Amino acid sequence: MRQRAARNQQRMDSGAITSPKDLENLQHEVASLAKRQGDLEDVVLEVMERRESAQERVGELTERVSSVEAKITDATARRDAAVAEIDEEAGSVTKERSVVAGSVPADLLKLYDKLREQQGGIGAARLFQRRCEGCRLELNITEVNEVRAAAPDAVLRCENCRRILVRTSESGL
Repeated sequence: MRQRAARNQQRMDSGAITSPKDLENLQHEVASLAKRQGDLEDVVLEVMERRESAQERVGELTERVSSVEAKITDATARRDAAVAEIDEEAGSVTKERSVVAGSVPADLLKLYDKLREQQGGIGAARLFQRRCEGCRLELNITEVNEVRAAAPDAVLRCENCRRILVRTSESGL
């Protein structure tokens, strides 16, 4: 478009066009080309501004993605460390359970395992201040008297939840 406008301007300036009508048409075309060129330059400037804005936005989003990825990496590392710690603790507890289970009579261990399966992982509960900590219900006076009268090595069970009751000095007996 610039070349065409320059060529037409050169033709007008050279005096090669002698007809006033042709000269007027050529002047009109040069003016029209200049206006069109100005419009296109405005469009190019607008596109460049949009591009610059889009590049800034890409930069912001890239920073945000990097920040989120860093947070994910940190959370993953903390999770993995926690899982490793839990696995280590579970292994230790499993070993301790094996040692303790070896000293418990087989029939009591079988009962405990059965209750544990039925009661969601808890087969025995502490008797604390005349309350079963398995079901959180207080034993009535008759049950308390039965517990008091039972031999120290007797296996007692809660009448409500059927868990094995573990008597301690805090049982309130």
